[in-house]
Amino acid sequence: MMYSTYIFDLDGTLLDTLEDLAAAVNYALRQHGMPEHSVDAVRCFVGNGVRLLMERATPDGAANPSFEKVFETFRQYYMAHSLDTTKPYENIPQVLASLRARGCRVAVVSNKMMAATQELCRYFFSDTVEVAIGEDEASGIRKKPAPDTVEVALQSLGVGKEGAVYVGDSDVDIMTARHAGLPCISVLWGFRDKAFLQSHGATTYITHPDELLKL
Repeated sequence: MMYSTYIFDLDGTLLDTLEDLAAAVNYALRQHGMPEHSVDAVRCFVGNGVRLLMERATPDGAANPSFEKVFETFRQYYMAHSLDTTKPYENIPQVLASLRARGCRVAVVSNKMMAATQELCRYFFSDTVEVAIGEDEASGIRKKPAPDTVEVALQSLGVGKEGAVYVGDSDVDIMTARHAGLPCISVLWGFRDKAFLQSHGATTYITHPDELLKL
C-alpha cells in the first residue's frame, strides 16, 4: 500500500541525535557533581521526553533535591548544542524529498522539547517536513504515547487518518500509533533493536529508509 500521509518520530527515526543527547545529559550531571553515563545507557533512557530522560539519568530521579537544577542545566546546554553531531540517517533527506515529490504529506511528532523539535526540523528538513510538533503539555497536548501530537499534526496538515501511517523506532512509537488508530512502521536503524520492538508489538519493519518508497 502507498500511504498519502507520513507521521514520523524524530530521534532515532529521522535524526541520529544520540551523541548530542548523551553529551547534554553528562554535562548537566557533571556540573552538579553526579556520575555520568555511557552513550549506550543514555540510549535506553530516551523516548519519553527529556524530563523523564533526566529523571532516569539522575541519581534518585525527580526525588533528588537538585533535580530541577540538573534538568534546567540540561535544557540550556542541549538547546545550545543540539546540532554539534546530530545528522539525518543515511538517505533520509532524499526519501523525504521523494515522498513530497509524490504528493505525500509529511509531519514530525516528538517528545523532544517543542523549540528543539522545530529548530532541528527547520535546519535539516525545511523543504520536506510541513509540520513539526514537540512536547507541549503546557498547552494541553499530552506527550506520546498519547495520540495528541499525532492528532494535532493531522489537523495542521488538514488531512484525516485515512491513508496515514506512523513511522518510528521505539515502543513508545508503537503505542502512539495504536492509540492514534494508525498503522505503524518500525525502523531498525534507530535506538531499539528488532527483538525489543517485536516484544512490544511491532509487526512491520524496515531496515533502510529507501524501503519507505517501495511500500
